[in-house]
Amino acid sequence: MELKIYNSLSGEKEIFKPIHDKNVGMYVCGPTVYSNVHLGNVRTFMSFDFIYRSLVHLGYKVRYVRNITDAGHLTDDGDVDNDRFVKQSRLEKLEPMEIVQKYTVDFHKVLDTFNLLPPTIEPTATGHILEQIELTQKLLDKGFAYESNGSVYFDVLEYNSRGLNYGELSRRNIEELFANTRDLDGQNEKKNPQDFALWKAASPAHIMRWNSPWGEGFPGWHLECTAMSTKYLGEKFDIHGGGMDLKFPHHECEVAQGKACNGTEPVNYWLHANMLTMNGQRMSKSTGNYILPMELVSGKNDFFEKPFHPAIVRFNFLQAHYRSVLDISNEAMVASEKGFQRLMEAMKIVSGFAFKMSDSSSFDISAWKEKCYAALTDDFNSPILISYLFEAVNFIFKLKDEKETINEADLKELQQLMNGFVFDVLGLQNVEENNNEKLDQTLQVLIELRNQARKSKNFELSDQIRDRLLAEGIELKDGRDGTTYSLN
Repeated sequence: MELKIYNSLSGEKEIFKPIHDKNVGMYVCGPTVYSNVHLGNVRTFMSFDFIYRSLVHLGYKVRYVRNITDAGHLTDDGDVDNDRFVKQSRLEKLEPMEIVQKYTVDFHKVLDTFNLLPPTIEPTATGHILEQIELTQKLLDKGFAYESNGSVYFDVLEYNSRGLNYGELSRRNIEELFANTRDLDGQNEKKNPQDFALWKAASPAHIMRWNSPWGEGFPGWHLECTAMSTKYLGEKFDIHGGGMDLKFPHHECEVAQGKACNGTEPVNYWLHANMLTMNGQRMSKSTGNYILPMELVSGKNDFFEKPFHPAIVRFNFLQAHYRSVLDISNEAMVASEKGFQRLMEAMKIVSGFAFKMSDSSSFDISAWKEKCYAALTDDFNSPILISYLFEAVNFIFKLKDEKETINEADLKELQQLMNGFVFDVLGLQNVEENNNEKLDQTLQVLIELRNQARKSKNFELSDQIRDRLLAEGIELKDGRDGTTYSLN
């Protein structure tokens, strides 16, 4: 089957044609490592992990590059105080590279927890300063950039005057962009409000700085990804991915830098993963509607009734298409847990049960296989693929009860396909009898015994249950809707 991918640049699904047959170059914008990776980031990286796994499963050899942004991160080209690394360094009283190391380790730990495969190359911005300086000089030489007070800016109007189109990816016109520009520190250095920094002069307060032909400074955020993607994938490569929030200005600037430098579209297919919401609202620290990935796994939060295994969280995330908004809630996670357990039980049955063989099968394996691959090759449609997997799950349970029949060849193919889709493509892991479920059932019994003790005014026993559990790292929380627990 032909693979079709939704291309944000064209706004349409297109037949995927790699530049080099059966070889794919894919770049995904990685984290800015100044704080703990949040759940929305995990959703984005999990989406591209699924896409990566799917491409490999479909027979492509993939060079998957995902960067680490560990240099100065000024999204608005303004005051140095807006630099996220500087802010966090001051807050935690640590050197910037200590901040980088701390949160890079956290990032890898969290992604490992959710069974994401590592990229084939993981470059850092600080490891490619020379390439960024060279790229800036090239843009200056071609007349697409100018120096101002030790900073170098990309000239957006010059770019457009040469028949190019800044705004083509996000579908914005230059007049609209100029009208919506905010007044920011540093704007007086620019010819035009929408010009963006390629290299930023470091103020005395800025700790992360490097020598350059224009003085001490640090690279612009957008330049980092252009330098690293072209170094490892070439001036033109197949797929560039990231979150929907990066489409403008970050990816728009990458398009402009690539075309200005090399005279060609830098990327053939732009893929964007959509956002994650919780309980129908945008996740935000300021509103309190916010949870970290490991808080969801441990149960140490005020939103979910119990801990959820990382494999269940992954299963829940993949039940939404990567381009759709995904809303998580306690009810959705509980439903996903039940579905996940049924899927894993079916995997256990199909792999180890001694089925009674028949000369014929009551399940059309060929037609089912075709539907599964049709979903996978239709812009990596994970929810439709999962729905077809559950057609096979229902058949497996009926097969066990001898309500359906299968021959030996079809059984072998079914086993192979289910293992491939469930474990290799979806990246799910079989949680043996689910220890979280056993723990939850045990704790619910103890909570009920404690409730009975409280009703009987046996407060000594009630407190003893609570205190003994706390000593084992399990905290009971009494609320208006009953008692919940969290693991410390």
